[in-house]
Amino acid sequence: MDNYVPRLKKVYKDTVAPELVKEFGYTTPMQVPVVKKIVVSMGVGEALTNKKLLDAAVADLTQITGQHAVKTKAKKSIANFKLREGNEVGAMVTLRGTMMYEFMDRLINVALPRVKDFRGIKSTGFDGHGNFSLGITEQIIFPE
Repeated sequence: MDNYVPRLKKVYKDTVAPELVKEFGYTTPMQVPVVKKIVVSMGVGEALTNKKLLDAAVADLTQITGQHAVKTKAKKSIANFKLREGNEVGAMVTLRGTMMYEFMDRLINVALPRVKDFRGIKSTGFDGHGNFSLGITEQIIFPE
């Protein structure tokens, strides 16, 4: 299992990266962009009144990503939402390495095709600094 390479990483390294070098005229393969990490997060608005929902969200994220999720806390107090700084309001997982490539492979090839009326990923998800954001309303698209 030590020499296992995720399928998506192998495709990127063998096919995509050389094409990017040709297309953009990079002088070295080290200039080719790479994915460093994937952060999967979930906000649970009703977590203030029902703590079991937050535990369920942590369990769902853990099952979807294959890595234990951590609870996130509110950074600021917001009176309109009856939210205090430090309240637990969501969950998140940071994926790197093999787990990241496996999750991205499942997202692209299994989960996104199961979305109703899926028309591709919008380019407005890019922020101009190399980051991409994607919102999914239902986690039912993941087979896990």
